Amino acid sequence: MKNLHIEWKHYEKDGTTCERCGDTGQSLKQAVEKLRGELAGRNIGLTFTETILSEQDIPVSNSILFNGAPLETLIPGAKTSENHCRSCSELTGRETRCRTVEVGNALYEALPEALIRQAALQALGLQAALPVLDEPAEACCSSCA
Repeated sequence: MKNLHIEWKHYEKDGTTCERCGDTGQSLKQAVEKLRGELAGRNIGLTFTETILSEQDIPVSNSILFNGAPLETLIPGAKTSENHCRSCSELTGRETRCRTVEVGNALYEALPEALIRQAALQALGLQAALPVLDEPAEACCSSCA
């Protein structure tokens, strides 16, 4: 049986995560729920791990790994960058820059379900076998919507 392991790494302070990571977490949980059902019919297991990071690890916060491969390495043309994160700045009490993912002309502070799904399918070599959901790229997170 094949297996897909998804690991989500994000910063959390006193049980609170930033808005970006919170939005990514919601999208990720929806994607995992849908994928789990779809993949079970193909005899593919899915496991999910959430790794809480400390403040010193913020540069890798809000990253998702698929069988150890970062999302941005699985999406053609994707790259990481960073920008000011108001929410993390409030949590840390200092100016904080957080990672983003760029795909084409779209900049994602929070990772949408469609992008997560695309990376998961790519990690399994199923990108053409299951449809990728279309999702508009205008709103990258709840603070931008």
